[in-house]
Amino acid sequence: MSAHPPAEMSHASGPVTFTAVRTRTGRARRGRFETPHGAVETPGFMLVGTQASVKALTPGDLRAAGAEMILANTYHLSLRPTAERIARLGGLHRFMSWDGPILTDSGGFQVFSLAHLRRIDEGGVTFASHIDGAEHRLTPERAVEIQELLGSDVAMVLDQLVDPTLPPAAVEEAMTRTHRWAERCLAARTRADQALFGIIQGGTDPALRRRSSAAIAALPVDGIAVGGLSVGESKAAMAATLDVVAETLGDDARVRYLMGVGSPLDFFTAVERGIDLFDSVLPTRVARNGQLWTSEGRLNMRNARFVDDAGPIDPACACEACGNHSRAYLAHLFRAGELLAYRLASVHNVTYTLSLMANIRSALADGSFDVLHEVVAARYQRPATADKPPLTAR
Repeated sequence: MSAHPPAEMSHASGPVTFTAVRTRTGRARRGRFETPHGAVETPGFMLVGTQASVKALTPGDLRAAGAEMILANTYHLSLRPTAERIARLGGLHRFMSWDGPILTDSGGFQVFSLAHLRRIDEGGVTFASHIDGAEHRLTPERAVEIQELLGSDVAMVLDQLVDPTLPPAAVEEAMTRTHRWAERCLAARTRADQALFGIIQGGTDPALRRRSSAAIAALPVDGIAVGGLSVGESKAAMAATLDVVAETLGDDARVRYLMGVGSPLDFFTAVERGIDLFDSVLPTRVARNGQLWTSEGRLNMRNARFVDDAGPIDPACACEACGNHSRAYLAHLFRAGELLAYRLASVHNVTYTLSLMANIRSALADGSFDVLHEVVAARYQRPATADKPPLTAR
């Protein structure tokens, strides 16, 4: 990938501002994303708090780990406790005691993951609630209304995510519907203090991705997201798709967000192709299964080799779990089914993930990105599908 000389860029749109410097690493940018509830250093990672909670962790845990921005789920919160109730209680920030930036997704992933519970048409999506079977209608206008009630800093347009292996005509139909829904979301917005991001779709087809990138970039959205990846495609297909998006967007200075990607090696692939923000359930999901991400690579705390290991979980980590507990203790907690295992493992994994992102930022600044990539790859290289969570996990 060719290198570009450093160049400053800045974009102010609605309530958000993105200022960045292009680095000498591919199309990578090192930047700062300003929101109504604070700034996010980029490239940055958003922890996923689907139901106004990052599983097993408190807001204090998130702050201690270095979290700056988190994500919550429009679909799930609209069902329980409802967006209207959260609004009456002071909005999502107050409800979950998080005073930093929040991004809310639109429910578009549930259009994909809950396909067995929904009907889709041009107007929107009708869901049978996974909780009680009650029928709920989600339209572009309602998706915006819900997110405005929640009061997040960044809202997402409603999109239609599909399996990229579907026939090209089906992928194209979902893509063009996503474009029309984005226009409806823009027309429906009423809050001047909430940004709205558009979403690029088109599967892994280069021509469709090129069309979608151009269409979304032409809209007056405050940021640009890349959707429809990390849903089972190969690593090579992801990289190639991001190449097409980066080439099409060119010098567009709006912040770029890759949805649902959270494994260590994927960060490097995406950052050098111009991605600024990430989110994923992966760090906490694998933690609850006993898999820890460390400076030495992956460690499975359910493995018998750790039951007598008195060493720290990760000698290079300063998190609460590593500073106070041994590998043997964590192995015991998982074997005993103690809930503390989930918290300690999650504390470590989110700390590792956010620290890795901070190291990526530093490496972009001092020119050592390729060296850091080689070090992490040596510890995390494995079959391309090994890091994939279930497709219903987000």
